[in-house]
Amino acid sequence: MTQQCAICKEVKEFKEFRKCSTSPTGYYTRCRDCASEIDTVYDATTRMYVNGKRIPKSHPLWKPGRYKALDDAWSHTEIDQRSVDGEVYIVRSPAHPNWLKVGKAVNSEERLNGYQTASPHRDYVLEYYEYFENRHQAESAIHRMLEKHKDCHDRKNEWFKTYIPTIKEVMNEYRDSLRHRDQQHPQYDMVLCN
Repeated sequence: MTQQCAICKEVKEFKEFRKCSTSPTGYYTRCRDCASEIDTVYDATTRMYVNGKRIPKSHPLWKPGRYKALDDAWSHTEIDQRSVDGEVYIVRSPAHPNWLKVGKAVNSEERLNGYQTASPHRDYVLEYYEYFENRHQAESAIHRMLEKHKDCHDRKNEWFKTYIPTIKEVMNEYRDSLRHRDQQHPQYDMVLCN
């Protein structure tokens, strides 16, 4: 049995069409090749994928297309302008076992993929990350707090000679300071102030 494709107009066997229970013939009117082409165009114009993961339209950095990393869709400046929330992370390199990097990113795992290109062994390890409403402020504050911590022995930019539990402790202290500040300065509903 054969059917003509509504798109390419070629007459093809039914096995070249996807099944459709609502169609009188039991098959879609577009052949598999044409349907696949349409799906590819639809995906490229209406969906965003980063490293194979679908990104929802609600994401502040949404842009249709397929990308290996957010950096391929946006520049670092554009990412910083569009979104302040994100993660503060801890990365370790086996080449420097006593040093830990404390950095910020919209997505830590994706940022790690960027580091891997700098290492021939692709051996950077994401040890830990935490979400913050303002990753820029969080990273800066955590860096300052770490510098003063008794278990931090040295610092070179974002790299600290310390321990993972120490950094986690400092992250928790910073988060607690945010909660304490919010309790000291409650938010008021302006509608009720009239």
